[in-house]
Amino acid sequence: MSAVRFVALCLGVAGLAACTTTTTTTTGGDLVSSTTSRPGDKLSEAEVRKRARARTDLAAGYLRNGQYAVALEETRRAVSIDPGFGDAYGMLGLIYMGLGERALAEENFQRSLKLEPGSPDLNNNYGWYLCQTGREREAIAYFQRALTDPLYSTPEKANQNAGICYLQIRDYANAELYLRRAFEADASNASTKYELARLYLATGRLDRAAFYYGLLTKSVEPSATSIWLGLRIARAQGNLRGESQFASELRQRYPSSPEAALLARGAFDE
Repeated sequence: MSAVRFVALCLGVAGLAACTTTTTTTTGGDLVSSTTSRPGDKLSEAEVRKRARARTDLAAGYLRNGQYAVALEETRRAVSIDPGFGDAYGMLGLIYMGLGERALAEENFQRSLKLEPGSPDLNNNYGWYLCQTGREREAIAYFQRALTDPLYSTPEKANQNAGICYLQIRDYANAELYLRRAFEADASNASTKYELARLYLATGRLDRAAFYYGLLTKSVEPSATSIWLGLRIARAQGNLRGESQFASELRQRYPSSPEAALLARGAFDE
């Protein structure tokens, strides 16, 4: 799972009759405007934050759909409305991460945490960025920081990400600890079931690998990635019939997938 989880010139903030604009450059080369309203037109801090959050939420939706340009525009508007809103910079970090712009992603994640160092979501997202850029040991500290917040509404995310991160560096004991916590918090999460099956395959506990793989297949449609995992589990079990069935399904459903190429090469351990 890899996943990719997710600001503004003064174009006119709704509700303001007039504004003067002073443009400055902030992290990531994004333009931020400081807006000064005429007396009687100034919005409350709560209203400013509400509008910035609405823009950031819109950006998150566009990002989930892979619409990076629109997501970037909405987040720039959020930053223009409220330059002190850490979540908007966190969104910029996610967008630049998805675009492969590591330096800009790093800058904006750091800016977001400077503004809101205690935010569990921002800590989790920055941890995921670190995990995906080869800095797994650094990442764990941010997942743990997110998990120390008793009000964190989605601790299963940080637990799952920490488990995946530990799995990447083959620290299987800690990977199991965090992935099982994620599963206990949300047993419906397909990614957690996939990662647990992968973990138990890697550690030779094939009955457990097959158990979590069975749960996975009951909850999602088969993908090239999941079929390939099933094939590898069947192969490790010496289940030749199952291996053959998975191989046939992979070739028929996803003939152009990277997994089909691995099958053709016999690269079962890659």
